[in-house]
Amino acid sequence: MRKAEQHYMSRVGWLRAAVLGANDGIVSTASLVLGVAAAGTSQTGILVAGVAGLVAGAMSMAAGEYVSVSSQADTERADLARERLELASEPDAEHTELAGIYVDRGLEPDLADQVARALTAHDALGAHARDELGISSVHTARPVQAAFASAGTFAVGAALPLLLALLLPRGWVTWGVALGSLVFLAALGAVSARTGGAPMGRGAARVTLWGALAMALTAGIGALFGVATA
Repeated sequence: MRKAEQHYMSRVGWLRAAVLGANDGIVSTASLVLGVAAAGTSQTGILVAGVAGLVAGAMSMAAGEYVSVSSQADTERADLARERLELASEPDAEHTELAGIYVDRGLEPDLADQVARALTAHDALGAHARDELGISSVHTARPVQAAFASAGTFAVGAALPLLLALLLPRGWVTWGVALGSLVFLAALGAVSARTGGAPMGRGAARVTLWGALAMALTAGIGALFGVATA
């Protein structure tokens, strides 16, 4: 018996939102902690700022993902409604259009015509949605799924540098949070790459690089403000 093939495209919707949320949670919260720590804030103040950033960030990610993916879903529904109308009012033109798509993909005209007729008889709207519009069940926008995935992973990611800030002595917070967050980012990049079937080293490197840059810039700004207000 042939072994079922493993594909990763079915994970794209939730994986993108989850990686974005976790990455943003680690980077933004670690950067916030480093910025206020570099400005000379007390450990209590650091934790208060970090928790506020976690809550605000998680809600912002949920709202942003829901609104943006809902816009995509609205566009998909509008295109499908227009396609449904065209199939009802101009079936011959739609058949010619679908057959032309298959010719462009390499089929002979006669075979393309047969394929278009067979798929139209089976599910005309589904055939046009998939082959003309590029809409399929794998890529269909799911706003609620994206919102929960992004907000949940943001909260988890943000909790990691906050935990370090809570456990480490005040004098070690800056370096401890910075180094620990880089480790978290590298792990996130590797796991997300593995989940998506991509090289783990490349995924870890790109996530860590951008996270390090963000934390360095924020810590530098916090240090400047700390000196200016001293």
